[in-house]
Amino acid sequence: MKNILFAFVLIGLSVSAFAQSGPPAGDAKVGEFYGQDVSAKAIKKAISADELNKELKSTPKIAKTSVKGKVTAVCPKKGCWVSLATDSGETFFVKMKDYAFFVPTALEGKTVVMEGSAESKTTSVKELQHYAEDAKKPQAEIDAITEPKTETRFLASAIKVVE
Repeated sequence: MKNILFAFVLIGLSVSAFAQSGPPAGDAKVGEFYGQDVSAKAIKKAISADELNKELKSTPKIAKTSVKGKVTAVCPKKGCWVSLATDSGETFFVKMKDYAFFVPTALEGKTVVMEGSAESKTTSVKELQHYAEDAKKPQAEIDAITEPKTETRFLASAIKVVE
């Protein structure tokens, strides 16, 4: 019985030691990357968020592309998502592929190039409220989310700070 109890305690300590309690530390300096490194070719070919949105009007999903833009928000809970600004003043949502990497909150305000896939997706009210909670929005703002939203979603395999 003691051995079983000891095993559960040991497993619990191991899991909690590896659990992430917040976004990774870091200054998000030019040249730093998260996930895989972004190739020079991808940086050169990167399109704007607005160009991506135009492409998504003719095809529902783009399997591989690179996008350049300014980060407007980073998940303060884990660094597991970011929002990128468009030239038209809107934003689009970026998640990390396979939840494989996280970014520091210092990435906010930086210009990045991301590689990954994109699609136009309708996000449920429940999911939108979850992201608002993660972003520590006031409860009144969370409660005001009552309609699903169709938006550009990007699944990043690589993010590199370029400015």
